[in-house]
Amino acid sequence: MAELGIADILKTLPHRYPFLLVDRILELEPGKRVVGIKNVTFNEEFFQGHFPGNPVMPGVLVLEAMAQVAGVGLLGITPDKEKKLLYLSGVDRCRFRRPVVPGDQLRIEAEIVSLKMRVCKCHATASVGGNLCAEADLLSVLVDRP
Repeated sequence: MAELGIADILKTLPHRYPFLLVDRILELEPGKRVVGIKNVTFNEEFFQGHFPGNPVMPGVLVLEAMAQVAGVGLLGITPDKEKKLLYLSGVDRCRFRRPVVPGDQLRIEAEIVSLKMRVCKCHATASVGGNLCAEADLLSVLVDRP
């Protein structure tokens, strides 16, 4: 199991500010399991409009953070990862259980359920302080970078 800081995450994922939604990888078993965190701060641009006076992280961004953490685990086992992109191609059984608000530290866990050729299925969860916020089965496809 390995821990990755932001420099290593930037070498693995193509995402950049303001759309990089992973701050640290706490545990990494490439091709099997990955645990990452996203520190949610009031400075995030989306809080200006979602919602004024009652800031809540949009569920679709929680889902994107889950996909990015899973992507670190998947791209970590991909040969020539600099030449590849991982596209989120499907979401099944997605449920949002509680809101994510400024000051929360989102803990995201993703387990790879199946990996066949270029298609991967993961089960991911996002929690704050041990309380489940969201969960989903994520489908991704590996493609060549243009």
